[in-house]
Amino acid sequence: MKRAVSLLVVAAATAWNCGAAGAEFRSVAENAAVLYDAPSIKAKKLYVVSHGYPVEIVVAVEGWSKVRDANGELTWIESRHLAEKRTVLVKAPLAQVRASADDKAAVVFQAQQDVVLELIEVAGGWLRVRHRDGQAGYVRTAQAWGG
Repeated sequence: MKRAVSLLVVAAATAWNCGAAGAEFRSVAENAAVLYDAPSIKAKKLYVVSHGYPVEIVVAVEGWSKVRDANGELTWIESRHLAEKRTVLVKAPLAQVRASADDKAAVVFQAQQDVVLELIEVAGGWLRVRHRDGQAGYVRTAQAWGG
């Protein structure tokens, strides 16, 4: 037990020190997944997140992942409910998704706050994203979380 706690502390410290540059993001794979206050199905259920919702992995322990959401809250989720697919959550009131990674490029579409977009690639200050309807383009990293 002491060894497991020590490993957990080291893993958490490593994750904390990595910062955004070394952040590991995933998305919720299920239609709905419960977030808990501890790594156990007997723990307090905090809330439910929907398919595609992005989370940052802080630490993974025995089938559970401690995750940070777009609001900075830390919760636990069963790791089996997470997908490798990357998504981002629009944080700006209305994000401009452009045809290219340029502020002067044509606006392809606009996405309202809290809309989930598929992350295609990270391109120096820009995120190439795709809406579930198929439209794709570039959004500034400051306008979305999870990239």
